[in-house]
Amino acid sequence: MTINDIFWRTKVAAWVHDLAEKALVLLRDPAGHEGGTVARLKEQLFPAGLPTEVQKFIEKADHWAAAADRPQFPREKDGGRFQPWAQVRFAETPELVHPLSGERITIKQGFTDLDPAHLKAVSADHFESLIVKPNGDIDWRATALAFWRFGPERPARDLNLLWYLLPADTRVPDHTIWAHLDLTSALAGAFAADPSLTPALLAMSFGPVQDFIAQARSTSDLWAGSHLLSRLAWVGMRVICEEVGPDSILFPQLRGVPLVDFWLQQEMGLPEELFKKLEWRKRGTDANPLFAAALPNRFLAVVPASQVRELAETVKEQVRAWVQDEARAAVEELLRAGNIPHQEDLPCFTQAKRQLKDFPEVYWAAVPWSLVKEQDRAVPDTTELAAAMAPFFPEEDNEKPGFLGSNTWQVLSGNIDLDGVSFYCPNPGVLYPALYDLLDRVAAATKSVRPFSQISERGYRCSLCGEREWLTTERKQLDLPPGKRDDTLWAKIAKKKPSWAREGEHLCGLCAMKRLWPSRFVEVVRRAVDIGDVRRYVVSTHTMALATSLGQWLDDPTSLPPWLSAQLQGYQEQAALPRSLAAQLRDADEDANLLCRRLPILLDTLREAAKDEGDYEQIREVEQKIKEEVFGHRPEAYYGLIMMDGDKMGAWLSGSEEKFRLSFGETWHSQVKAKAFELARDNEALRQYLTTSRSPSPARHMAISGALNGFSLELARHVIEDLYRGKLLYSGGDDVLAMVSVDDLLPTMLLLRLVYSGIFPGGDDDTDAWREVLGQQKKRLDIGRGHVRHRKRLYRMMGKDATASTGAVIAHHTAPLAMVLRTLRQTEKRAKNEGGRDAFSVTLLKRSGSAVELTCPWFVNKEMESLTASPMGLLIRLRNAFAGPGLSRRAAYLIQDWAAQLPGEKAMTDPEQHESMLATSLAYQFRRQSKGEAAQMNNARLGKELARLARTSQGRTGRDNPAAFMTDFLAVAEFLAREGRLGSKEEQGGSR
Repeated sequence: MTINDIFWRTKVAAWVHDLAEKALVLLRDPAGHEGGTVARLKEQLFPAGLPTEVQKFIEKADHWAAAADRPQFPREKDGGRFQPWAQVRFAETPELVHPLSGERITIKQGFTDLDPAHLKAVSADHFESLIVKPNGDIDWRATALAFWRFGPERPARDLNLLWYLLPADTRVPDHTIWAHLDLTSALAGAFAADPSLTPALLAMSFGPVQDFIAQARSTSDLWAGSHLLSRLAWVGMRVICEEVGPDSILFPQLRGVPLVDFWLQQEMGLPEELFKKLEWRKRGTDANPLFAAALPNRFLAVVPASQVRELAETVKEQVRAWVQDEARAAVEELLRAGNIPHQEDLPCFTQAKRQLKDFPEVYWAAVPWSLVKEQDRAVPDTTELAAAMAPFFPEEDNEKPGFLGSNTWQVLSGNIDLDGVSFYCPNPGVLYPALYDLLDRVAAATKSVRPFSQISERGYRCSLCGEREWLTTERKQLDLPPGKRDDTLWAKIAKKKPSWAREGEHLCGLCAMKRLWPSRFVEVVRRAVDIGDVRRYVVSTHTMALATSLGQWLDDPTSLPPWLSAQLQGYQEQAALPRSLAAQLRDADEDANLLCRRLPILLDTLREAAKDEGDYEQIREVEQKIKEEVFGHRPEAYYGLIMMDGDKMGAWLSGSEEKFRLSFGETWHSQVKAKAFELARDNEALRQYLTTSRSPSPARHMAISGALNGFSLELARHVIEDLYRGKLLYSGGDDVLAMVSVDDLLPTMLLLRLVYSGIFPGGDDDTDAWREVLGQQKKRLDIGRGHVRHRKRLYRMMGKDATASTGAVIAHHTAPLAMVLRTLRQTEKRAKNEGGRDAFSVTLLKRSGSAVELTCPWFVNKEMESLTASPMGLLIRLRNAFAGPGLSRRAAYLIQDWAAQLPGEKAMTDPEQHESMLATSLAYQFRRQSKGEAAQMNNARLGKELARLARTSQGRTGRDNPAAFMTDFLAVAEFLAREGRLGSKEEQGGSR
């Protein structure tokens, strides 16, 4: 048997050492949890029995994985069963604990109606169907990969949503059986592949990120930059997956990522029928999940210590080789498009190779488990680990560094005795937090040393980045100034392929690779996936702006005037639409399709002609006629961009802040927790154990990664593109970049924030919140207790303690995108800095050149307020009031006028008195500008709520004066309420 054969057999054996349905049959099946599925699978896979060495690898890996992820429990004095109070009949009292927030989900009906024999049969059949035998013999690697990828897929309907979240240990139901099997397989593989039986933690990252994505002149550039980096990250992770398996990567969680599925089917030999029902096999547009940029630029893996350097260097070599190949292919595409004969000595080949020689930046760091010395029946020796950690931690007298000096380790390294039974004896697995802490600091130190080779760039620079020479077929052309470049490669491309280069644009090798990536990736998908023609739709900023007006027209369509119908029929090109708007057109008539698909093209053509000729009379006339005969208002010209980022993700991963950590006792099943605390009254060591905060574990990292995966791969796109009129440009973990119509901007921001944490203040059955604030009547998500249910799956999110900050920009569709993106990044930073995180910030860029900036916390009191009463809820309700017939927008102008003259809160001795005066004045003004008694009462209430918010949110708005914040709040609400956004109000008019 070869070393490689032993390695993959070991991983397969690790995957069947514990049955998936263990929690549901434990203490119910006389055969025991290893007498059913486990025994049947072992008989199928290893009829001659497991080799002794493989069995030892798995037992050791299982013990380390258990120690790393959960506390231990006392057995009977004879070393037999666990004590009765530490035994949970999960089928009778099923309970899940959120691993990040401690929130509990109790399944009231239980699972006693599910027969253990049936459960075992279903599970065994499921895993047997995943054994890959291409030629009658087991393909061990393919089988290990199939178990990893499809084991967690629900095998039967009656197992419902819980299969994905079945706990590894019913006493500590805060991590899944799948997380335990992943870690056990990773460790067992590392033991099998390393001569000294030593695993190591490996961290790698790729860059730069922000600058590469930010260098964009179109929404296509934005997508290309983020997707290209995601693909680069996968090229690096693929090396680890092929050599030691995807279960070895703890962060990000790769299970279910479309690019990984693509690799499994195309390159790893998994049967095609396993993938038939997956969405990426069906969709022929860029709604296909393969187009999602869902992988971050870094990863954390468990690998054999002896292979660390080789693996890291291979990752670096393959990523850079892939970039070189892709850049060369892009140059060849440009030459073909420009009808220029291929010659190896053309300068453009040399330029691209030189410019991308050191791209991307690759950093890696590793920490071996050999720093921890295992000792039989004793606490591991941490002398070497302490010495390795010492240089990275501040010196403190007589204290060990980092985790080793923490209260957690002091408790874990001690002994707890309950009636003569040893409660806890740590093994090296429990020191995962110390190893990760050290790795995190070594990785940071590695990034502080940034070696680079000097590059000489002599000619004119790239139009997009301004850093490198643009690609040329003749060196002398690089001296030509703009306006004199009539016969360059890029001049020819601009004429024949305007989607690759606008007139006057000249790009370097890196920017050219990014610009051509959309076309090239479409071809990759088209060749590899049998779904016919694959099309990628780029929604322009103008189309997104018009989505508001088009959507409102579709809700109440009218016949198109003959002159407009004739003009629209003169265009063959069709505009790409936001997905939810396109869905409205599926059963619509010819007029609807004509208007929605071609009006953006007509207006863009007229605007370009007006710009060239300097005469805007025709476009003004057409827009006026559209207002009078089609929409009832001028076509909307503004759109929104959203940038969302999870707060303190580094602290969540490292557990460096106490508020992000749970105590051991908080993660136990309620039955065990109650008894343990009862025993702790007379046992100080046990009490300390229960109240000590748990440090980061592999399962915690997998839980974070799994939550971010569900958010970025499924839920963010569903919110942005299905529930609202938007286009997701990037979603990688906790980061989101999206373009939306202005009327959907605020509710989209809010629902993304709720889904990210899995929270819904007031409960998701709050009909008023869904209707008035989120604008949804039928399409609702089931959100709460750190989870979201969507499409028959329960997604575990980041939990109530996790927060996110969001920046948004409202801009005219003609505003330069580069400028809008810069403003967007500044706005998102303002939410974090001025808003104090867990905040949103909006910048309104008016075409006149003026700007309004609003910053506000998401929740002033998350525990008490309903969603309707939250700051964003108030902003949306105020916008709706201004848009309706009951409140004149004149109220906003009048209040802004006198509010500027009010004294600041500091001028008042009593802040509550200041709030009372503001509330009285606002309520009066809103009543005065309202129509009808009911509107007067409701709007006066809005005024009082705004006064309260202006006071209670102080310190998190970037404004010293509550009146100034109030002015910003009203300005944004009033602007978003104007005609063409939530409906026309011709009786009020208003400048656009």
